[in-house]
Formats: sequence, structure tokens, C-alpha cells
Amino acid sequence: MRPKEKYLNFYYETVKEHEELTFDPRKTALLIIDMQNEFVLRDFGEALQFKEMGEWERWIPFHDRLDDIAIPNNKKLLEYFRENKMVVTFGRIACLREDGEDRSPVQKSEGWNNMLMPVNSYAAQMIDELKPLENEIVVNKTTDSVTTGTNYLTLLRFMGIETIVVTGIVTDQCVASTIRGLADEGFKVICVEDACAAGSMELHDAELKIMSVIYCDVLTTQETIQAIEKNKQKNR
Repeated sequence: MRPKEKYLNFYYETVKEHEELTFDPRKTALLIIDMQNEFVLRDFGEALQFKEMGEWERWIPFHDRLDDIAIPNNKKLLEYFRENKMVVTFGRIACLREDGEDRSPVQKSEGWNNMLMPVNSYAAQMIDELKPLENEIVVNKTTDSVTTGTNYLTLLRFMGIETIVVTGIVTDQCVASTIRGLADEGFKVICVEDACAAGSMELHDAELKIMSVIYCDVLTTQETIQAIEKNKQKNR
């Protein structure tokens, strides 16, 4: 089943026809969210904490999805955008102070959201497979959304960007809050379903179903590339 049908939500169940996805690839950027050492590596950061707490078993499917599906698809999209000289951007959780006092209250709270990742730390860096190149924009956030507390929206407008292709983790938190922020600011958003991951597939699927059509178009990696290629032809 294609994402458009799989993630069709209550509000659009009775709509027979949907507008064709049209956008200008020359005004399109890739945004990779929080694919950082702290969250992705199996032998570092949160993974070690889960193992110490005896919770590792329930996180194995999340890491399997990252390794087998999300990371390869992020690499494919990243290579495609670079080869086609399209704008590449990254959003990552990273505080400017070593003590993390510049973090939002959410990220200072106890539990899952308590993330102390100074900007120059190993934990805060994007994983090696998705390492930013020179001239690619990286914004540091101490909030869930890339659009809140950063100059990301301003940078997009300065560059004339109108459409954002969003990937990363986790689907139901930082990815979702970023997509809503982008949509509210008037950007067209594509969420690449198989380049994202959440703590569970139940959360992943539920969030995409909530956001689909209303805040973003939900596509696969291959569908995203096909859509860009199709719109290239229209914009020549």
C-alpha cells in the first residue's frame, strides 16, 4: 500500500481526488533531523543507558529500522540532493553551554527529554554516514522543532526555498513538531516515511496518519525522488 493510502486520515477519507504534488525542485531543500551519534549508535549514548536500565530489548526494533531502512534511505536522498546541487540542511539537538542552561525547559526535564549535548561533543554530531559537508547548513536547537528557537526559517526565506523534504528521528516528536512549524509558516512539506523512525512503528504510523495531507505529503524515498524528477520536467 502506498503512503498516500496507508496514511489517509479521518478528515480526508471521503475526498475522492487529491491535488497533484507540484513544486519547484530549484526551490526545494532537504532537512535531516537529529540523526546524531547520541540517538543512532548502538554502542553509545542512549543505547548504553537503555542497556544499563534493562530496557534494551524493546529498543532493538527502533535500531533495526534505523540501520536497515532509515539510514540507507537518508543516504540515498542525501546523495541525490548533492548530485543535483540542491540545498541540504540539518537540524540537530545541541546546546551552546556545557552546563546546558540554554536548553528549553522540555529538554531540561527528567526522563526521555533530558538531553545534555554540548554543540562540540561527539554525542551532538550527525552520524558519519550523514556527515554534513562544507556549505551545507546545520542549525542547532535546544527545542524539539527545528523552526523554534533557531534562524532556520529566516535562512530558508533568504535562499528562496519553498518546499522542504523532511527526514530523521523521531517521527512523533522532533520530526512532527518541525513539520507543523514549517507548514504553519507556509512551506510545502514532504515527509519521507521510510527515512524516518520512531520508538515504535505504532507511534510512527499514528503520527504520519495525523499529519498526512493536512501538514505534509507522506512519500517513500523512491516516490520523493520520482516527484522531484517529474517536477523538474515541468519547471524547465
